[in-house]
Amino acid sequence: MDSVAGRTDRQTLMQHPNEMPDFHRIRALRDEFARFLLSYKFGSDEMLTKINILKEAFELNNDYSPIEHVSFRMKSPDSILEKARRRGIELSLSSIRKNILDIAGIRITCSFNSDVYRLRDILIRQEDVTLLETKDYISQPKPNGYKSLHLLVSIPVFTMDQVEQVPVELQIRTIAMDFWASLEHKIYYKYEGAIPKNLLVELRDAADVANRLDRTMERLHEEVTNLPRAQKVQAAAPLTEMSGELLENLARAAKDPGATP
Repeated sequence: MDSVAGRTDRQTLMQHPNEMPDFHRIRALRDEFARFLLSYKFGSDEMLTKINILKEAFELNNDYSPIEHVSFRMKSPDSILEKARRRGIELSLSSIRKNILDIAGIRITCSFNSDVYRLRDILIRQEDVTLLETKDYISQPKPNGYKSLHLLVSIPVFTMDQVEQVPVELQIRTIAMDFWASLEHKIYYKYEGAIPKNLLVELRDAADVANRLDRTMERLHEEVTNLPRAQKVQAAAPLTEMSGELLENLARAAKDPGATP
């Protein structure tokens, strides 16, 4: 597609007010863009199958699964085109395919920090998964406090007459990181990116609380895991009490700008 993909009828009329739009051409462009996006859905389906198999295998063979939750999202045509315009990318399918690599994304939430890296190692060891790029915002958080492990992988998609390598972005994070990121995302869009300074400070404080929660819960998990079975019951009460207190602190820091973690 060598012209603007998915351009609306209204936009066409605004650009050429004295001409009737070619509806057949517009429909063909939309159909072509839909087929383009389909390959990303197929790639995500392949990765989701791998992740769900791992989740079931963990649950069958271990006391717990490090995979707590899995979600999938694919950028809408409008979002893709807006990102292309913002980055000065040519509005053609070949250029979009080459330059926008996060069209399909899968988010995995884990129990603990160590689970994030354990899951990464298992996934990238699979023969048909190719690691293209890693952005480790857990070891190197963003200035605002955002933490997550981003992996860009490529996976083969077999269709009727060809094999296509499709990029899929994986975001792997803990439950506490995911809670913080969800709140930050809502605030960012509420203020259209211009977040007040005091809220930025509170968000950073809340990120510190989430980090303490992650470290404390992982330490407690390791201690309980190493206990003899008879002692695990006795340890359950203080663990629950402490985790409840930390969660309340995290929620208070997120909801009340004046709260102290």
